[in-house]
Amino acid sequence: MSADLPLTKNVHRTPDRRVRDRLIIAGLVVLFVAGLIGLAAATGWQETRAQIARLTLWQGAVLLALSLVNYVFRGLRWHLFTRRLGLPTTLGQNMRHFLGGFAMVVTPGRLGELVRMRWLRRETGWAFERTAPLALVDRASDLAAMALILGLSVSLTATGVTGAVPVTILALMAAYVATRPRLLAGCVTLAHRLIGRLPRLFGRIRTAARSLDRFSGLGVTAPALGLGIIGWMAEGYAFHLLLGWMGADIGLMKAIAIFVFATLAGGLTGAPGGVGGAEAAMIALLALDGVPMDVSVPATAIIRVTTLWFALGVGMAVFPFAERLSLRGVDALEKD
Repeated sequence: MSADLPLTKNVHRTPDRRVRDRLIIAGLVVLFVAGLIGLAAATGWQETRAQIARLTLWQGAVLLALSLVNYVFRGLRWHLFTRRLGLPTTLGQNMRHFLGGFAMVVTPGRLGELVRMRWLRRETGWAFERTAPLALVDRASDLAAMALILGLSVSLTATGVTGAVPVTILALMAAYVATRPRLLAGCVTLAHRLIGRLPRLFGRIRTAARSLDRFSGLGVTAPALGLGIIGWMAEGYAFHLLLGWMGADIGLMKAIAIFVFATLAGGLTGAPGGVGGAEAAMIALLALDGVPMDVSVPATAIIRVTTLWFALGVGMAVFPFAERLSLRGVDALEKD
């Protein structure tokens, strides 16, 4: 029971806790460096820089602005979820946590983004079990929004996108499971029985899963889906603009479908930032639509820089502030 209660004035940072915090940060740094090395190796920075140089300044600014639209709307969705969970955090805090988490976007499986839970624990005293549902419902909302966009865009294009239907179904299924407390808790129990180890860890995950019922109401899912759809559509529109500027206008809905499909496909690989899978899917689908390689390759590199790399840059800019302010939050809790 004590794990579910906020920190009180009797809780102090012991040397053991400080050592644990440093080990956590060290582990996150290792994950970050591993993901960054993989990302740089997959894209090739020298080639990418040359391709970016083809854009004018105003075109690059438009692409980055549309990516910011995505981050801001999804950050607002994160704020919506924190309010629904009952966290005593402000909009500024939640946006700081959400954007700062992008610094870990290239960690394997994006596990480093769980640093948001760590900041919440420091600033509010809420244990990981109580805030973990935020990560689950946020990821599920992304999957649901992207699946809906993909399904709609494919239905409005003349030729469709190869493989879009099974990917859409898988994304919707994953989103459904991740937002159904009993179903997800049952899956966790089954996994524990199969593995037969780590009972405490599975118990915490099961506790977090059961908290998802707070997000199941239409008053939460509808605005969450709306915010997610607007955000991801903005980046898909950026891809459409980029292709048009490079002389390969394939249509708005087809461009959005290819972008969203590639992003989902990259995420399914579990690679840091979806590197490799997303690029391969994007180039292949553009080629199937008749876009030559001398356009599809630089277009893919540029859109990944203005989305994935840009998110990483935003996260790295915000991360130090989020870390420092979260430590102040620990001090404030201890003084209360």
